[in-house]
Amino acid sequence: MEIKNLQLEFGSGDQAVRSVDGVSFSIGAGETLGLVGESGSGKSVTALSIARLLPIPPAYYPAGQILLNGQDVLQASKGDLRKLRGGVVSYIFQEPGTSLNPVFRVGRQIKESLKLHRPQMATDAEVVRLLKLVGIPAAESRLRNYPHEMSGGMQQRVMIALALASEPKLLVADEPTTALDVTIQAQILDLLRELKARLGMSMLLITHNLGIVGQMADRVAVMYAGQIVEMAQTAELLRRPLHPYTQALIYSVPKLGGGAKRLTTIPGNVPNLGSMPPGCRFEPRCAKARPDCAGKAPELVEVEPGRWVRCPYWNAAN
Repeated sequence: MEIKNLQLEFGSGDQAVRSVDGVSFSIGAGETLGLVGESGSGKSVTALSIARLLPIPPAYYPAGQILLNGQDVLQASKGDLRKLRGGVVSYIFQEPGTSLNPVFRVGRQIKESLKLHRPQMATDAEVVRLLKLVGIPAAESRLRNYPHEMSGGMQQRVMIALALASEPKLLVADEPTTALDVTIQAQILDLLRELKARLGMSMLLITHNLGIVGQMADRVAVMYAGQIVEMAQTAELLRRPLHPYTQALIYSVPKLGGGAKRLTTIPGNVPNLGSMPPGCRFEPRCAKARPDCAGKAPELVEVEPGRWVRCPYWNAAN
């Protein structure tokens, strides 16, 4: 998958609000890309755009391309989109309890996906196989459960089974461990890692948890206020963050053995999408801002091979 200069707006005319502004990144075969940033930075709407799941209107794409196996999703017909959704890219949404249909048994919901994309495999036996694949015990009886009869961890496993039913090439996992306790989180992450290796999928992992990124992602893209501000190999970015926003995110994570001291915080909030700062969007919250940062919007520049940063002062001493 490749996204080129994606722009996404909600509304029209003078009331249009741009929530994604010039985003570009790619995901290779079998690769996991972590997309991180605060709530409101544009991660989820960027991910939903991959399969054009946002209704048009109110969403509108003034520019950009989203290429899945070379096909531009933004130019695809409704018939092509039905084949892409599930067949090429599948989603694990936030909050499985609200994503699963409460009035249908989980087996029926998985079978519906099979009928659309693999009709010859739309059988109870295949549903049971998928439930066993994601580690659900007593799968033969569980397929007749309603979502409310299952725990949060089990519901998330059903969501993963539902996403894998069509054997997609790209799996988009949007905060896949939200609202789960730490033990279940670890189980879900282990499961995703194992299934990705077994099935050869690519993955877009959306999260604000840098610990999860360190475990799962090959590369990381850091997003702020609708723009990518830094992108690099995971180990290199966590070891040596270059953008002030990435540095602030990493420094705000508590560390074992560091003693009892106040955590570093990022002052203020993500800017309102309708009134972005005229220069660098992080400048009002940046501890390293300079006078000219408020006047000119910085470009995303490749400062080292495979290392992109949206800050002209990334290598300054102070």
